[in-house]
Amino acid sequence: MDIKLLKTFLQVLKTRHFGKAAKNLFLTQSPVSTRVQLLEETVGIPLFQRACNNSQLTPAGQKLIGHVEGIVTLWNRARQQALLSDEVETILSVCGVPSLWDIFLQAWFERLYSSA
Repeated sequence: MDIKLLKTFLQVLKTRHFGKAAKNLFLTQSPVSTRVQLLEETVGIPLFQRACNNSQLTPAGQKLIGHVEGIVTLWNRARQQALLSDEVETILSVCGVPSLWDIFLQAWFERLYSSA
């Protein structure tokens, strides 16, 4: 299965709109619709109830959310792990809202990097 199908599913879920999902994915709406259709064909059941400005998940789509999120997260971790050189032992992920980054995290990260 193509991981792009799952990422597209999550983006449509997030925006509830195929056009907005396409914009966030830097695509046109047609590839987004095609990806969702391919995922639906793979699963064998419709995942979205399509409406003009508000696409809603079907019950089957609702059941898939946690699984899709888990697969995408696991894929991202596996890809990161594969890209690391042999000398690297640990991965540090830092997340924060932009205002927190400007006030605190950037200086903290620079101190952490300097000490390492």
